[in-house]
Amino acid sequence: MLTKELLRVSRAGGGYHPQFADEGHERLAARVLGVYQGHVGESRSTLQRALTDIEGEAEDFKLVRGFAKLVEREATVETRAPMPPERARKRVFEAAEAVGVVTEGERSAALSRAADGLGLDADALESSLYADLEDRQILVDVDARWSPSELVGQYNLSLAQTALFDATEVRVRSSDPKAVVSAVKRLRLMYEIRQTPEGREVVVTGPDAIFSNTRRYGTRFARLLRTVAETSEWTLSATIDDRGTERELRLTEADVAVPGVEPVTDVTYDSGVEADFAARFGSLGLDWALIREPEPLEAGEHVVIPDFAFDWRPGGDGEVRDTASGDTDLRIFFEVMGFWTPEYVQKKLDRLADVDDVTMLVAVDESLGVGEQIEARDHRAIPYSGTIRVKDIRDALRPYEDDLVAESAADLPEKLRPDADVVSLAALASDYGVSEDAIEDKAVPDHERVGRTLIRPSVLDDLGERIEPDMSLSAVEDILEAYGIDDDGAVLSRLGYRIEWDGLSGGTVRERSA
Repeated sequence: MLTKELLRVSRAGGGYHPQFADEGHERLAARVLGVYQGHVGESRSTLQRALTDIEGEAEDFKLVRGFAKLVEREATVETRAPMPPERARKRVFEAAEAVGVVTEGERSAALSRAADGLGLDADALESSLYADLEDRQILVDVDARWSPSELVGQYNLSLAQTALFDATEVRVRSSDPKAVVSAVKRLRLMYEIRQTPEGREVVVTGPDAIFSNTRRYGTRFARLLRTVAETSEWTLSATIDDRGTERELRLTEADVAVPGVEPVTDVTYDSGVEADFAARFGSLGLDWALIREPEPLEAGEHVVIPDFAFDWRPGGDGEVRDTASGDTDLRIFFEVMGFWTPEYVQKKLDRLADVDDVTMLVAVDESLGVGEQIEARDHRAIPYSGTIRVKDIRDALRPYEDDLVAESAADLPEKLRPDADVVSLAALASDYGVSEDAIEDKAVPDHERVGRTLIRPSVLDDLGERIEPDMSLSAVEDILEAYGIDDDGAVLSRLGYRIEWDGLSGGTVRERSA
């Protein structure tokens, strides 16, 4: 799919006609591919200037940007600098605080002071400061999946998908209606099959036909198009809400085909409430993976596809996925019930009542007042208003987590003997495929626990000889980093030192008073 600002359509005759690319645009597609391939090793800003030059020569700059948008998804960029920019900024800001920067000369002095402490020259340090800004990042690879003709085909598919963003109803006739209906169910769209003079037609609307046509489910319609276009013969017509004016879009296999490569997919959400929850839950780094739209669940004669599932995956950092992969010890399904019409709420409750043998959490808009009815259907109801409180979900998951932690801890040996001289509790837990809580009380006889890190006594002895009173904190951090230790405060305390802070960031290591 493209973004809405790259949509190219004609409204001639009151219709809604995507402006597809054709064979005559393959040369332009080749130029865009060539610009990306020719700028490997250069900055994004240099690449963008070259693309802007092509835009000035093309018949429509949106076409160039559309091609570039698709190729960009195949590109790999990275930050290149003599040292990590965040660390460079930290050291320069420390030096600037000590010097007091007002003039250009004082700025140079601060850079030189920080560079001396890092073993770099000032120019190298300055080039590192903001190397992580987007326009300074370096294009390192372009794994172009498409030839110029295939890029044109992918553009046409993406353009048609974007044209469907504002669809309110889609009608499909296909040589493989079963594939279409299967995709409709997977996308949680409501449908009916009508008999027309041209044959059977699948009519697709939103989650429920009781909604007015102003309710849009365009991104799902766009995803449906790919399945439709993979069938051999098909026609698709759609009603488009074009800024308040209804227009008709019509597509056939002559307009759109699916290139012979798999699409790049992103996790998508049905509402801001779901997207907000996923972002906040994923940032916690819990041992639960959040799966978007997991497998369908049987609900009597119907199918329910929950909004999410929680998979127990120790060490998984709470990642958000659009599909489940691998085995999990436990899966808990999660449905979000927003503010819907009373009729649809009742239908939803009936579906939940028919779902058996699964654990289901249901976040329900408290204005609906159906929490007790959900509980009566053996599902856990979690009320919310506006946004879903992550703490409430965390609390609901914790009893299951406690049971799993107890089970995994029971399977571990009584004594753990990691090979590494220094290993964090998180890394050790990941090695055993358990959560950190499962190894908290296990004996690790060859290591000493310092903070959240396990360290061999010999390493602590080495550190005791290398770290001396009155050393700068930055010098000590460099020593600890060489051993793979980032728990600075805990290790210094173990060795009998404290940090005497100088300003907000710099400091000196002092002996602790007896």
